[in-house]
Amino acid sequence: MELNGDVAIAAPRARVWAALNDPDTLARCIEGVESLVRVAGPDGERLEGKMNAKVGPVRATFAGHVTLMDVVAPESYRLVGEGKGGVAGFAKGEAAVALAETGPNATLLSYKVTSSVGGKLAQLGARLIEGTAKGYATSFFEKLKAEIEVPDTAPETPPNSPEIPPVSPAVAGLSAATGLSPLIWGGGIVLIVLAFLAWQWL
Repeated sequence: MELNGDVAIAAPRARVWAALNDPDTLARCIEGVESLVRVAGPDGERLEGKMNAKVGPVRATFAGHVTLMDVVAPESYRLVGEGKGGVAGFAKGEAAVALAETGPNATLLSYKVTSSVGGKLAQLGARLIEGTAKGYATSFFEKLKAEIEVPDTAPETPPNSPEIPPVSPAVAGLSAATGLSPLIWGGGIVLIVLAFLAWQWL
């Protein structure tokens, strides 16, 4: 199966890259992610995570990992991974993400995923799986755009304003992680959102 798309964002590429680099921003944009952990893998450091997802009548917690490759900051990177959802099935594949400047304050985020699924997920049919993946992708990118496209002139938070709720423990540790940049985690999360449910590599 193949899934691809372009997302036009009204913000400089540096801001988009930085947003993907910020775990707090990502935490506000992702639904269903239960945990994300950086570990050492055979091909370098990788991201392991869990995500609770529903594809048609099948709901399961998918556990998997992704390895970041071919990083060209702040332009592109590639992710390769696989995962399992118990009796729900498995998924594996890879994805490429690219950021292109289309203007002083305009960036085009492009992604392409190739994958394969097995188990109950495969029995649901390509249309349902692809539709679910697109739904999760649309939700994630809409929230990400809302975060990134906030004007620079927006007023700062007043000193006496209520405190912002703490970031979920599942992603809070990413800010202090060493080794791979959180941006990489951002890319991994994007793929987890799109792939954990359908693409096939998680």
